[in-house]
Amino acid sequence: MEALEGKVIELAYALDTFYFLVMGAFVMWMAAGFTMLESGLVRAKNTAEILTKNISLYSISVIMYMIVGYNLMYPGGGTGVIPELSFFLGADNTAEAVIASGGDVYYSSISDHFFQVVFVATACSIISGAVAERMKLWPFLLFCVVMTSVIYPVQGYWKWGGGFLDEAGFSDFAGSGVVHLCGAVAALAGVLVLGARKGKYTDGKVNAMPGANLPLATLGTFILWLGWFGFNGGSELIISNVAEANAVSMVFVNTNLAAAGGVMGALLLSKLMFGKSDLTMALNGAIGGLVSITAEPLAPTPGLALIIGAIGGLIVVMSIVMLDKMRIDDPVGAISAHGTCGIWGLLAVTLTGGSLGAQIYGASMIILWTFITSVIVWYIIKMFFGLRVTEEEEQDGVDISECGLEAYPEFSKATGIKPSVYPEQ
Repeated sequence: MEALEGKVIELAYALDTFYFLVMGAFVMWMAAGFTMLESGLVRAKNTAEILTKNISLYSISVIMYMIVGYNLMYPGGGTGVIPELSFFLGADNTAEAVIASGGDVYYSSISDHFFQVVFVATACSIISGAVAERMKLWPFLLFCVVMTSVIYPVQGYWKWGGGFLDEAGFSDFAGSGVVHLCGAVAALAGVLVLGARKGKYTDGKVNAMPGANLPLATLGTFILWLGWFGFNGGSELIISNVAEANAVSMVFVNTNLAAAGGVMGALLLSKLMFGKSDLTMALNGAIGGLVSITAEPLAPTPGLALIIGAIGGLIVVMSIVMLDKMRIDDPVGAISAHGTCGIWGLLAVTLTGGSLGAQIYGASMIILWTFITSVIVWYIIKMFFGLRVTEEEEQDGVDISECGLEAYPEFSKATGIKPSVYPEQ
């Protein structure tokens, strides 16, 4: 009998570990989604550089999180505010973390590392799109080193590593705040230090700089939508019993509905505001809906998940317009989709329980920590290396100056009519 029970435990361990790793692979595939979305929403002359940024930032995330980030986020000790510092992920592949209430199902630290590292890469991808078309490549990658090794892991420790936000009752199931708000605030800091693209805001008007490939941007959004099932579903951690299997199913349903609600909310509002059905708003609406449900994808009913996502879609449109009025230039709408909707997602947790005060407290701490540290790092990099390409390089496109090649060489000399930034103008 004991031998049989041991085999059952081993089977559950194998199933949960396999599920954990597959969900991590789904989240890793989101790197492709961000890459396609961003390369579709920037101008053709900046495409190769944005592709280089995305594959490089993913690689930096993997390396730096292994060296220091994971151990900072999940340390052996700490004060609740400052984690214990240690370097290099160990090669321990034993079952060391109990994740079932009964204490009989385990997963290994090595599989947990893989699942967590793809989350930090997501946070960095948010920054990539917001600073596109005018930032030098290597200063951006240097910021990614700091982001993945210190800025992200410390605030992650505060919630997911058992720090003071977790003790305060702050709730963030899969990362509306820890991942998306953190990435968006770091992006906002970078945009403020960097400044807008040349010609974006002139004579009190917002000038359109349309993306080169909307089919590619749409494909990227669908890839992100797919990857989000791993993002939220994998955060349930196990699937080897009836209750957890049902919970994962509900998470998948709610995630899907929130994304759909975000699309329709953004599409309808863009039609009402601009007189046209703006595809780019719909794409960001999908992202906004997904971010909005990420803080609590299990507790809401499917109907409520749809509403939460739809509100996220409405917020995206209003936030993008507001940031443009403030002359904050975000070429892909990342700050709105991940930041503004990240705040909404944290507050939406209170619709199914949780403390409003704790949610506001947690969001405030993430914003303060990320913004202050990011501004400091951006300014230091600017002081020593510079952040922005020259005006001539920006005019010609950063593909040539930063990468020495073009993504669409056959079409690089093509010109076309530039539409207004919003259809009604």
